[in-house]
Amino acid sequence: MAAISPANATTAASLSLPQFSSTSSSLSSSSSPSFLNFKTATVSNRCVKCGVRSLENPSGHRSLDFLSNGDPISLINPNSSSPITMAASASESGPKSSKRVCLFHSDETRDLAERIVAKSDCIELRSINWKKFDDGFPNLFIQNAQGIRGQHVAFLASFSSPAVIFEQLSVIYALPKLFVSSFTLVLPFFPTGTSERMEDEGDVATAFTLARILSNIPTSRGGPTSLVTFDIHALQERFYFGDTILPCFESGIPLLKSRLQSLPDSENISIAFPDDGAWKRFHKQLQHYPTIVCNKVRMGDKRIVRIKEGDAEGRHVVIVDDLVQSGGTLIECQKVLAAHGAAKISAYVTHGIFPKSSWKRFKLDTKGDPAEGLSYFWITDSCGMTVKEVMNKPPFEVLSLAGSIASALQV
Repeated sequence: MAAISPANATTAASLSLPQFSSTSSSLSSSSSPSFLNFKTATVSNRCVKCGVRSLENPSGHRSLDFLSNGDPISLINPNSSSPITMAASASESGPKSSKRVCLFHSDETRDLAERIVAKSDCIELRSINWKKFDDGFPNLFIQNAQGIRGQHVAFLASFSSPAVIFEQLSVIYALPKLFVSSFTLVLPFFPTGTSERMEDEGDVATAFTLARILSNIPTSRGGPTSLVTFDIHALQERFYFGDTILPCFESGIPLLKSRLQSLPDSENISIAFPDDGAWKRFHKQLQHYPTIVCNKVRMGDKRIVRIKEGDAEGRHVVIVDDLVQSGGTLIECQKVLAAHGAAKISAYVTHGIFPKSSWKRFKLDTKGDPAEGLSYFWITDSCGMTVKEVMNKPPFEVLSLAGSIASALQV
């Protein structure tokens, strides 16, 4: 096609059509041509390109209206109530349809599963009969197993104790083999994450063991299993998983950031990390807040927490870590921050494990003394048993992962 000089501002778009009228801005044809030859022209230094989706209407009268300012060109059939719109640039693409997911769950994660379903109309709750034989081994039944053929399937797991891992693994290994389109394992808390390294010969890194077990989940018709987990303890643990599973590492920190922004003193927030490991995991997500980094110093038989960098004076300091068990480190960090002038102290962990009800060690600050209590202690609902224990017990607040999981299931 010959180039048209931009200087020729009066050049009009021309089309090879029957019965073309140069005095009209519309183009009419009483016959039904099988094709239209469109040429490109420059009008007021703008290049106009036209494309046609369909002209298959032998009886219809058509007019082609040219609209200014780059608006679409409408091919109008007077005998039809709806015009066909043709974009003057690239063709339009329809919205991506949502993926419908059948969500199974363990007994412990029932409440979280119901919250996930409430977040999306595209997720349907399914059930499993969790029973035991007289000898204690699991007696399991997946309801309506044939009904999930060709469906996207997910399982919401909780490996809160070794006693429940085997029965859930039995279901996890069975679901992908029921001719499902895809299979996703949602394991909010990866429980053996703190046992990720060997310090002495003979130590067993159980994080690697569990990663290998999950890496051998059978493939579904759609391919390898997807694994969704939150704030895994050590960043290098992502490399423990094999090539036959697709880990998706999510974080609960966006929930914390949203909650902090709603606080009346949100402009006075500082983030404290109890050790270098917590700083490595989270500092990039919280880089817009002033930062305080603590570390542990061994003095004789004791390990003392000290402030390595940052200033707590007059600030509402939020201690951030991935998990808490006995809570000893958080309490020591709380004391040293209070000693350095913190006005308020709160805490956040994604996974509140609290074995032996250790959550009872944390009290609410009712007297304005941050050394004696916390203003808030935020956890997520990744550990269902803990949520039931601390619900409606200040200073604890639960930030639900339901929305984040519902979004992850659409990937």
